[in-house]
Amino acid sequence: MWTQTQYPPPIIAHLDLTAILSPQLPRVLTSGVCAAGSFILVAFSHSVGISLCGVVLASISSGLGEVTFLSLTAFYPRAVISWWSSGTGGAGLLGALSYLGLTQAGLSPQHTLLSMLGVPALLLTSYFLLLTSPGPQDPGGEGEADTAARQPLINSEAPEWKPGSSSHLSLQERWTVFKGLLCYIVPLVLVYFAEYFINQGLFELLFFRNTFLSHAQQYRWYQMLYQAGVFASRSSLRCCRIRHTWALALLQCLNLAFLLADVWLSFLPSIYLVFLIILYEGLLGGAAYVNTFHNIALETSSEHREFAMATTCISDTLGISLSGLLALPLHDFLCQLS
Repeated sequence: MWTQTQYPPPIIAHLDLTAILSPQLPRVLTSGVCAAGSFILVAFSHSVGISLCGVVLASISSGLGEVTFLSLTAFYPRAVISWWSSGTGGAGLLGALSYLGLTQAGLSPQHTLLSMLGVPALLLTSYFLLLTSPGPQDPGGEGEADTAARQPLINSEAPEWKPGSSSHLSLQERWTVFKGLLCYIVPLVLVYFAEYFINQGLFELLFFRNTFLSHAQQYRWYQMLYQAGVFASRSSLRCCRIRHTWALALLQCLNLAFLLADVWLSFLPSIYLVFLIILYEGLLGGAAYVNTFHNIALETSSEHREFAMATTCISDTLGISLSGLLALPLHDFLCQLS
C-alpha cells in the first residue's frame, strides 16, 4: 500500500486556494493558453508563417510548463521526479501514437489537432482541482540508503522552504549552485543536442524505398519509436540508476555520427535497423533526463533544490535550440547533394 511518507499528500477534489495564490499561477495559465493557441493556429493555418507561430506557442507552453512543474517537484517526496519523468515520457508517446493513429484512421490533420484541445483544459483542471500544497515532509523521505551519502552543493540548511523561496537566494549562492550543476547541465545539453539533431535534421533523410511505408509514414514511425524509447527509459528509475550521465551523452553523440554517416553513404540495408537505432536514441535521451534530475535531488540542499531544478531545465532547451540552428541548414545541404 502507498504510505504518506513515501508519496505526496492525497489528491483532493476541491479547489486549493494555495495553488491559486502561488507564484506559479501565471506560468501555469500562460502554459495552458499557449498550448491551446498552438493547436488552433496550426489547425487553421494556411501559411508557413502562421504554422510556425503555432509551433512557437507550443514551445513556450512546453518550456514554461516544464520549468514550472519540475521545480515544484523539489517540495514533494523524491519519487515524484520518477513519476514526472514517466508522465512526460508517456505524454510524448501518447501524442505521437494519437496523431499516427487518428491520421491513419482517416481523420484530417486539422480535426486531429482540434481534438487535442481537451489536453490544455485537463492541465488547468488538474492543477487547480487535484494538486495539493506540499507538506513539510522531507523530499528525500523514501528512507533510501543513499540519503545519508547526500552531498549538498552548498552545505547549509534553511529552517523553512516553500515554493518561490529560491528567489531569495543571493547571487553568490546561485552562482555556487550553478557551478555545481555544470557536471549535469553539460551532458544533458549534449544529449539533447545530439538527439534533436537527429530528429530535426536526419529523420526525413533516412528514407527507404523498399518498404510498404510511404515517406510520411516512415517519419511518423520514427517519431513514435523515439517517443516509446523516451517513455521506457524515463520510467526506469526504480530499475536502473545512472550516476555518470556523461556516458549517456557520449553514446548519444556516437548515435548522431553513425546516422549522419548513413545519410551520407546509405550503407544500412533495412529500415528495421534504423527503427532499432531510433528506439535506442530515445532510451538514451530519457535515461539522461530522469537520472540527471534524480541526482540533483540527491545532491542539493532543500533551500537550493527549486533553483537547481529550474536552472537545469535550460539544458534541454539549449540543446534543442543549438541543434536546430545547425541541423536545419545541414538538412538543406544534404538534400542538395541527393
